[in-house]
This record gives sequence, C-alpha cells and structure tokens, in this order.
Amino acid sequence: MTARTATLTAIALVCFAGNSLLCRAALRPHAIDAASFTLVRLASGALVLAVLSRAKKSDAPTTTTREVAAPIALFAYAIAFSLAYLRLPAGTGALLLFGAVQTTMLVVAVRGGERPRPLAWLGMVLAASGLVGLTLPGLGAPEPTSAALMLVAGVAWGAYTLRGRGAKDPLALTARNFAWTVPLAAVAFGIALALGVHAEPKGVLLAAASGAIASGIGYSVWYTALRGLSATRAAVLQLAVPVLTAAAGIAFLGEQVSMRLVLSSVTILGGIALVVLKR
Repeated sequence: MTARTATLTAIALVCFAGNSLLCRAALRPHAIDAASFTLVRLASGALVLAVLSRAKKSDAPTTTTREVAAPIALFAYAIAFSLAYLRLPAGTGALLLFGAVQTTMLVVAVRGGERPRPLAWLGMVLAASGLVGLTLPGLGAPEPTSAALMLVAGVAWGAYTLRGRGAKDPLALTARNFAWTVPLAAVAFGIALALGVHAEPKGVLLAAASGAIASGIGYSVWYTALRGLSATRAAVLQLAVPVLTAAAGIAFLGEQVSMRLVLSSVTILGGIALVVLKR
C-alpha cells in the first residue's frame, strides 16, 4: 500500500465514522429532528457529489426501472439511520450497522451459490451470535426499537452496496442515487411536518457536514483509495469503523462503554474478519 493510498483510506474511514458521530451529536440534544436531518444530509450530499462528478467529467449513468431500487435502498438506510440514532449511542449504532451490512452481503453471497469453507461458516455464526447477544434484553442492551431500525439501515445499505457492485463509474452512480433520494426525503419531511419538526442552526450545520463531508467527500475519497486496495484488504480495513466510532463517541460525546458492547464487538468483528480473510 502506498503512502497516498494509506492517507486516502484513513481519511475515508474517519469520514465513515464521522457520519455516526455527526448524526448522534445533532439528534441527542434535539438540535434537529430525524426527518429534517435526513433531508439536509441527502440534499447536501447530492450537491457535493454532483459538483465532484461534474468536475471529474463523469458520464451520467442511464436510469432504468430496475435501477430505481438503489436510491430507494439508499433512502431507507438514511432515514432508518437517523431514527435509530435518536436513542442509540454512536458506537453501538455503528456496530449494529456494520454487522448488519456485512451479514446481508454474506447471506446474499451464499444464496448466490458461494460455498464458504468451515472457518468462514464459523465466522458467520460468530458474527450473527454477536448481533443477537448485543440486542438481547438485559443490562447494557440498546433500546429495542432503535436497535431494530439500525439493523434495517444495515440491511438497506448492504442491498444498496450490492446494487452498485461493478459500476463503471461509482462516483457518477452515487451522485445520481443521492439526487434521486432528495424527493423521497422531502416526502418524509412533509409527513413529519404533521408531527412537528424543528431544526436549530447547529443541527442543520451538523446534518450538512454529514452529507457534504462525511458522505459526499468521504465516498469520493474511498472510491479513489479503492484503486490501490485489494478487495480483501478494503473489507478488513472497514472493520476499523465501529472501533473508531466508539472511541470518538467516548472522547467527544461522553458515551460509556459496556462489557456487553466490548464482547459483542470482539465477536462480530472477529467473525467477519474470519470470513473476509478466508475469502
């Protein structure tokens, strides 16, 4: 790995962790509601990605009925992500999200005909056990509804990732998908108006940073870094995101780490690592 690739990778991983931190920092003190956060995040992300895509002179991908599923999955991830972080700590949310994403992709791979070796099966069992252990009722368990929403977000993000696999121009495709989510987010915002919405300047700024920097710029940097990474190395490096998020949540948001979270993290991330390294 070259120094340039290592630097870009580090920036991208920090951006990915930043999404959880920015969302939690905006929603925990009720500086903005979930629907408004999602709308601002997706709109600012779409704007930045459109500018970057135009600067790169990327060809706009054609849109078919089949490809509409990708923006829908992206929106489902974004709204469930925001709603989940109303009550979830940043580290717990990132672990649930990451575990659900990887589990979804592994299940799809197996259903598609891939036959993992025994060690990989052990890894999948460990990862699934960690997710179950983290969400079981008891001391240190996350709020059930929020945990379920984050798992939904993870499944949606996994589906979105699979839809875009093998894209010729991932930046242009991501820019188009983000643009398509804005009307969906506007509809959700309109529905939320009936329940009451609020958005302080701080909340709007954090949502815009999540969309423009952590999402827009973060994804662009990641796509550039991927050119210098093998598929296995890229997958393993992403294991750092929940750890970075939990550490930053402690440092900047004053969150606490429970023994349940530590044990679940080791089980989930260790299990996924076994699968990825074996593949």
